[in-house]
Amino acid sequence: MSDSLRDQLLGLGFKPAPKPEKPVRPDQGREASARSAPSQGRARPQDGQRRPKPQGKPQPPHRAKPQRHGRSREEIDLAKAYAIRAQKEKDERIEAERQKQEAARLRREAKAKLAALLKDDTVNDPAAEIARHFEYGGKIKRIYVTDAQLKALNAGEFGVVQLDGRYLLVTAVLLAEAEAIFTPAVALKVDPDAPAEDDPYVDPQYQVPDALVW
Repeated sequence: MSDSLRDQLLGLGFKPAPKPEKPVRPDQGREASARSAPSQGRARPQDGQRRPKPQGKPQPPHRAKPQRHGRSREEIDLAKAYAIRAQKEKDERIEAERQKQEAARLRREAKAKLAALLKDDTVNDPAAEIARHFEYGGKIKRIYVTDAQLKALNAGEFGVVQLDGRYLLVTAVLLAEAEAIFTPAVALKVDPDAPAEDDPYVDPQYQVPDALVW
């Protein structure tokens, strides 16, 4: 068809006939399918590209240790036993301290009452020269008396009371009152009916070296 006729037909509204498609070669279809399909497995490296180095052996996933929730019955019972014992020991210490303080308080009150009882009622003689020895608190003590006081002391008519480190000679009546107030304060109480060997210091001739007297 000449160009003039073709132009006239196009001007009248005719469309040109479609061009025939080129035949597709079999190898081109396979290449297109390969490019459009998703890659499976590892991608083959192209020429000129370095293959990635294989990674190390995969490690197994870390398994967390199961956590224990709560304590066993045995652990709970043991904890309760320890708590009960600790509380008991604490109560015992508190009670022992309370008794100790109470005993100290009673001791102070008794000594104060004893001091009031013995005030101005002792019969110690500053001029006495005879040493009368006796045992008190596991140690040898002595008090100076006159000859008449020594006889009365050995007969049980007098006695000795310890107060604030001093040894006081008192009558038997006062000694009994002092013993009722604070027994540990009685340093010497003679039983006239006791055998003489029970008190080796009765005889004033029995001398005790000063180095043995505390």
